[in-house]
Amino acid sequence: MYGAFDISTSGMIAQRTRLEVATANITNQNAVLDANGNINPYKRRTVLLAPGEPARDGQTFGVKVAAILIDESPAQPGEFNPDSPLAYKSGPLAGYVARTNVSPVIEQINALEATRAYEANVMAAEATKQMTAAGLRLLA
Repeated sequence: MYGAFDISTSGMIAQRTRLEVATANITNQNAVLDANGNINPYKRRTVLLAPGEPARDGQTFGVKVAAILIDESPAQPGEFNPDSPLAYKSGPLAGYVARTNVSPVIEQINALEATRAYEANVMAAEATKQMTAAGLRLLA
């Protein structure tokens, strides 16, 4: 029975991480300068999930965050404005204003999906708790 709690708990942790990453992506959607003031647009992060760690009996329960990956897909260049301080000075994008590869719409959908999955795991944990309590009442 404890495996069911482990499944729900690991799901809540994974979904919380997904929500945190989506929030970080939304927060940094306009960050095009690095710490040194150079043009280096923020690259969106994604969460990679994997099956949970095997338990003592060898069964795998739940899910875990395997990695937080950096999306290397190129951002679409912004408007052509060579006078902007945020415009690329050289290279194939010279004169175009730098942009990140973050889509706020996609990130809001990811955040909503993570929130709903978190709520589903909370409901599953609550159902498990109620089943455990009912089983203990039958034994008493």
